[in-house]
Amino acid sequence: MNVLLINGSPHANGCTQTALNEIAGELTKNDVDSSMLHIGKEGIKGCTACMGCVKTGYCVFKDDKVNECIDLLKQADGLIVGSPVYFAGPNASLCGFLDRVFYQKADPYAFKPGAAIVSSRRGGTSAAFDRLNKYFTFAQMPLVSSHYWNSVHGTNADELKQDVEGLQIMRILARNMAWLLKCIDNAKGTVPYPTLEKRTKMSFIR
Repeated sequence: MNVLLINGSPHANGCTQTALNEIAGELTKNDVDSSMLHIGKEGIKGCTACMGCVKTGYCVFKDDKVNECIDLLKQADGLIVGSPVYFAGPNASLCGFLDRVFYQKADPYAFKPGAAIVSSRRGGTSAAFDRLNKYFTFAQMPLVSSHYWNSVHGTNADELKQDVEGLQIMRILARNMAWLLKCIDNAKGTVPYPTLEKRTKMSFIR
């Protein structure tokens, strides 16, 4: 079993990565592998609704890691997305990235457990956390929780390491993810996945 961990911060080794490392370590202790993807600090295009991905399953823009992420997520058993908090929301580059990952046919992601974690100096975590959870619920991905909202605090990695409560939240999240993945794996061949229905759209214009 493998969980894809996405670092949605422009900083490769900052607070978000430190929290993800805590998660990765706990997953390993629970016999679950993980792979890390950093979206980078270069500008990332937002979705232009060109619908090209609906035909091919991949984004037409090929100058970032979106298509790589699509392939990694198809292969992964679970997903955890991490982001810094900017003005009570996730990193805008990460939102553009995820918009394009999830806008294409999201059925391959269905029933893979997902979770978001957010890192802030002080506030805005709940709003950012809620925004990221929208991607999972759009794609029929079960949400994995901890014993508190998945957030850590600190201006830098050294400060974050002093947030003992936040790090505990990360470890519990990792254990819960591992537990759910094992439950799903044990149910294979016994409990079938729910049937995927073709999306029905309604126009509110009359």
